[in-house]
Amino acid sequence: MQIIAGIDEVGRGCLVGAVVAAAVILDPNIPIEGLTDSKKLTEKRRKALATIIKRDALAWSIGRAEPSEIDRINILQASLLAMQRAFNALSIQPDWVKVDGNQYPPITCAGETIVKGDLTVAEISAASIIAKVHRDDEMQVLEQLYPGYEFSKHKGYSTKLHLQKLQQLGVTDLHRKSFSPIKKLL
Repeated sequence: MQIIAGIDEVGRGCLVGAVVAAAVILDPNIPIEGLTDSKKLTEKRRKALATIIKRDALAWSIGRAEPSEIDRINILQASLLAMQRAFNALSIQPDWVKVDGNQYPPITCAGETIVKGDLTVAEISAASIIAKVHRDDEMQVLEQLYPGYEFSKHKGYSTKLHLQKLQQLGVTDLHRKSFSPIKKLL
């Protein structure tokens, strides 16, 4: 049996927080119904699927790159670094890796990139869901640490509400200083 890992990341377009990647190795004997791109699911459905994936997968892991790393090496390189960290944290070494998008991270395993793989490949869909739920949970924590920014509503993306809050409250130490809307405020 070939062991396949799926890798995806979330938070590339956000103005605050880490870019988060997940790697997932599904159990071929326990198919999970309803896997798709995390953005196509309701928050409730994503959380329910994340629980099932964590329970039934052969292995799963999280990798991240912090805002300071994003500012230093750029968002693409930081996304690949987060994917590499997720891959390296897997408890099982896969035989093949399927990565969402068109950039392959610097990892020691053969594999392929698949544009829109989070829609069509179960392992990548599962990684997409795990990463999204993880990052959204981090936004809940940030909301407690930085009251008033309403991170749980906009999840750190460049929404009208987030930009409004930045104007009112200023830039936090977790905002990505290299991103244009933040640069303009500094």
